[in-house]
Amino acid sequence: MLPLNVKNKVYPNEAQLKGFLEPSSKGPIYMVNLLKFKARAEYEDGRESDLTGEQAYDLYSAGVSQLLQEFGGGGMFAGTVERLMLGEVEELWDKIAIAMYPSRQAMLAMMQSPKMQVISAHRTAGLAGQLNIETVDVAGLWLGNDSSI
Repeated sequence: MLPLNVKNKVYPNEAQLKGFLEPSSKGPIYMVNLLKFKARAEYEDGRESDLTGEQAYDLYSAGVSQLLQEFGGGGMFAGTVERLMLGEVEELWDKIAIAMYPSRQAMLAMMQSPKMQVISAHRTAGLAGQLNIETVDVAGLWLGNDSSI
C-alpha cells in the first residue's frame, strides 16, 4: 500500500543527507524535483520583496542552470503542473523539473560551491516545499534508446 502522507520539505533530513554521501551507481543521476511555491517570497535575511515565491525561485533556477553546466550537468525538463491525471493527493505541486548531474559527487560539489551559497537565498525564499527523487539507469527516446515508460 502506498503512503498517503506526503511532506514537502526545503532541506533534507539527516538520514537523507547520509544516504547522499554513500557511494552511488556509476553514471549520471537525474533529480526529479516536485516544487511547491510560497504565495509571497520570504527571505531569511529579512529583506523586503514584492516577488512571488515562484519569481524568487526563478532567480534561483536561472543561477542553477549556469552552475549545472559548469559542473557537467544540465536541465532536462521543466513544466507547470496542470492537474492530477491519476491517484489522489491533498494538494498538487506547482512545477516539476528534472536536472541531470554527471554523478552524485558532482551534485554535492555544486551544492557546496560558493556560487550556490549566494543563489540559495532565492530558493529558500520561494519554496514552501519540495520533493527530490534521485533516479539512475535512465532510458528514453531523448537518450537514443527505444525503451518506453
